[in-house]
Amino acid sequence: QVQLVESGGGLVQAGGSLRVSCAASGVIYSFNVIGWSRQAPGKQRELIAHITSEGKINYADSVKGRFTISRDNAKNTVSLQMNSLKPEDTSVYYCTANYLGKVYWGQGTQVTVSS
Repeated sequence: QVQLVESGGGLVQAGGSLRVSCAASGVIYSFNVIGWSRQAPGKQRELIAHITSEGKINYADSVKGRFTISRDNAKNTVSLQMNSLKPEDTSVYYCTANYLGKVYWGQGTQVTVSS
């Protein structure tokens, strides 16, 4: 049973940095694709960053240049370094992955950016 668990969320001042991480269990192969999405109240869930098993990375325009995704294929973990945070980055951040043809989601971790 594949499970994704996020950690590292919290409260940070605008302009600050935060790092969220995702740990996987029940996984014996590397994820085909793993990444992060976010959803604020009343807003559509947005895919913001993902990385393939080969290391190919894609970012949403809203976070490009500020966020950096990284993964450890051997451990099937992924992190998102968030710099220059803005109040509009406030959201629940979800780890999501494609594994053996199925999509999985974590429970999310709250990130709040104060002005």
